[in-house]
Order: sequence, then structure tokens, then C-alpha cells
Amino acid sequence: MNIPEDLRYSSDHEWVRVSGTTARIGITDYAQDALGDVVFVQAPETGSTVAVGASFSEVESTKSVSDIYAPVSGRVVSVNERLSTEPELVNTDPYGDGWLCEIEMAETADLGALMDAAGYRNLIGI
Repeated sequence: MNIPEDLRYSSDHEWVRVSGTTARIGITDYAQDALGDVVFVQAPETGSTVAVGASFSEVESTKSVSDIYAPVSGRVVSVNERLSTEPELVNTDPYGDGWLCEIEMAETADLGALMDAAGYRNLIGI
């Protein structure tokens, strides 16, 4: 199970890569593995405002449809357009080309509620 050390993690299995006040968000390797083959990603609207803990996207797989919850609050500044035609990137490269969106954070303090890699490994039991 791939759990990069440089990311932050939510208990809902989203990852966050921070660059200044922008957070790039995706779902973890653990989550994509549990979902199975991803066949559709509903991205949030660019410019929309999201609140920490609120559902802002959906990922549909051959097994189920799962809500994606915002790990930080702010405004969506970009979405990964490739996922509209290549949703399988969530499976093949969850921490790279399979990212979902970028959020300009309203409060960097939201990051304090997220786990580091060791905390996330503990959460999923590895």
C-alpha cells in the first residue's frame, strides 16, 4: 500500500498536497483499491466553494458510488479534466495523474485536523 510521507490524509481517505495556500486533493491508494475499477468521476465546479467535511465530488466504480469529502475549506480553483475521459487514472496513479481538484484554502488551520502518513497507516491498520 503506497502512503507517501509528504502528504496529509483525512479519515475519509482523501489525500492533500499543499503548495502555499493551495491544496491538491485526491483519494488514497487504499481508497481506490477498496473501490475497484473507477469508471466515472464527478468533479466539483471550478469556482465553487467547499466546506471541510462536506461532500463535493463523487467517484463511481464497478462496485459502488462513493462521495468525496472536502478535507479543507475554500474555493475550487482547478479540476483534473483528464478524469472526464480517463477516470482509471484514479486507480493507476492516485497520487499523481489521478488527482481530483485543487482548492485555494480559506483556512490553512484546516490542515491541523489531517493526519500524517504514520497516522493514516494506523487508521487503516498497516
